[in-house]
This record gives sequence, C-alpha cells and structure tokens, in this order.
Amino acid sequence: MLMQLGLGLYRHMLTRENFQFARQAGATHIVAHLVDYFKGGAHNPNDNQPTGTERGWGLAGDPERLWSVEELSGLCRAIEAEGLKLEAIENFDPAHWHDILLDGPLKNRQFENIKIIIRNLGKAGIPVMGYNFSIAGVCGRTTGPYARGGAASVGMEGPLDEPMPNGMVWNMIYDANAPKGFVAPITADELWGRLENFLREVLPVAEEANVKLALHPDDPPMPTMRGQPRLVYQSHLYQKLIDLNPSPANALEFCLGTLAEMVPQERDEVYAATDRYSSQGRLAYVHFRNVRGRVPFYKETFVDDGDVDMVRVLRILKKNKFNGPLIPDHTPQMACGAPWHAGMAYAMGYMRAALQMVEGE
Repeated sequence: MLMQLGLGLYRHMLTRENFQFARQAGATHIVAHLVDYFKGGAHNPNDNQPTGTERGWGLAGDPERLWSVEELSGLCRAIEAEGLKLEAIENFDPAHWHDILLDGPLKNRQFENIKIIIRNLGKAGIPVMGYNFSIAGVCGRTTGPYARGGAASVGMEGPLDEPMPNGMVWNMIYDANAPKGFVAPITADELWGRLENFLREVLPVAEEANVKLALHPDDPPMPTMRGQPRLVYQSHLYQKLIDLNPSPANALEFCLGTLAEMVPQERDEVYAATDRYSSQGRLAYVHFRNVRGRVPFYKETFVDDGDVDMVRVLRILKKNKFNGPLIPDHTPQMACGAPWHAGMAYAMGYMRAALQMVEGE
C-alpha cells in the first residue's frame, strides 16, 4: 500500500504491549505524544475532558528536560523491535515553548530549546514533528454517550470563551504560581505574526535536520476560544500557513475530523481541501476520524458513521499519491473491558480494509 496505517499513543501508553497491539491491528507506524495529559492518571484528553475549565489538562513538564537523542533513539528501537516505525512526535510540551506562543520574556531561550529538540529528532531518524500553534489549545469539549449505541465519545455543546488564567497555555498549566488574573487577549494578526516568526526561526533548522514541521488545525475550529484568536479554523487558512514560508519542511498535520467540524463551508469542502493540499504534497500525516455536525455543536462518531465519506477521502489521497500514515487519532470507546483498545481496533480494522480496497482499485 502507498498509504500507511498508523496508531497514535500517549507517553503512558508507549509500552511493548501497545506496540504489539498496534502491529496486530495492522499498523506499520506510530505517532507518539511525549506529553502526558492528566498528570498522575492514564487518561487520554480526547476521551475525558475534566470539568472546571480553569484546571485544564494538567501540568506541563520540566522546562529544562529536553527530549534527548538517547531518549528518542531508545523509543525508536523499542518500536522497531515490534515491527513498527516511529513516524512522528506530536505536540511540543507547553513547558518548552509557552513564551513563544505568548511572546513572553523567555521566548528567545525557548526558540533555542525547540531547535535542539528538532535537531535531536533528526539525529534519531524521526521525520515529522506535529504541532498546534495555539494559545488556548484543545478546549471546550464535552464527553457523553454520543456515538452509535451510546458509545462514549467527545463533542461540543456550545462555545467556550471564558478567559484563560495566567500560568496556562495550550490548556495546560506551566506556572502554578502565576499571579491571579487572566492571559491578555491578542488579535488574530498578532498570533499570525508570532507563527510567522516561529517558522522563520525554526524551519531552517528543520530542513537541516530533515524533519518536517506539521501544523494541526485549531480544534475545535472556532474563531476564538477562551478569548484568544485561532489560526486555522477554516480550511482555506491552511493555504495562508503554506504561503507564509515556502520551506519544504513547512507541512500539514491534516485532521479530517477538525476539517469536518468547520463552519461556514460548502458541503464538499472536506474533499476539496483534501485534494488541494495533498496535490501540493504538503500532508505529513492524516488524522483519520469522523464527526457529525459542526462547531459549536458536533459529536465524534465511529469512523464509518459520520458526515464524511472516508473512502472518498482515501481515493483523493491515492489520486494525489499521498504515501504517509493515517492514524485514528481518537475514536469512540466501546462497552467492554478494554474500551480504548476496542474502539481503536474497530477504527483500524475499517481503515485497513478501506485502504486495501482503494489501493486495489
């Protein structure tokens, strides 16, 4: 197959057992998160959004503990030992770049640290770094029996524009001792300017390291969340990102679920956007998930049960010779003793069958 089947795993899930699960389900690639949300618990933030929005997802990591070549290479070896390849790291730790996002006093130091991390990825042979250039991050989600048969899933039941407390960015606390108050809102132009500066600083290093930086669209894709502007909350804004910097390392983390949640847009915009950006060769990897509805009211569904014709998407990707991995990202949990694993196995079984059918056409 030209396209590859992958699985995304959070830090606490980076175990031999889960690598074996991925391979048994037909995956060939892993996308790894090195930030564990909900410190002290083994939870996926996409499955259990906490109540009390000031709490966020938990604490950011140690700002002085950068991901080393040894750590990254060791993870690659553990994954390769089970017949898989580590394709990407997804999301910087907010501790490593909060002042890049906030334009704070530690910005220049954090730029140097981000460059070290990217060089380390290159030395370890990891070709992609996924990121989401967002102040508020993923927030405003609810959980409930939203999917087929009452399966537990995530959704949105209205906008969230409560201000974000000081000491928080990307929905995680990086400074628990920050003074009381809220992060000052900025304009969309200011945020785009910060992104342009980030790309100018970091993309030359990524090119030298042979690492692609892949931007995730804003999820949920609202113009503002928690009083802060968003970047790619409409599909055409991906093109604005591409046009900001022509570097071949400037790539997309292409999330079908987020694209499907966007408004306003034409009924077939998900397919048009898939064609537009895959034909430019800008997709690093794809989040292959489905939803029903659009922001600020949507629900995530099983992969075969939402508004998006996923097979149609695969045919577009095949036409444009996309050869990267697709991962379920997240999916409804099933009523059994292993809800996450069952949900992922269902999604990956569907994806593997659909890939084999489309590749064989």
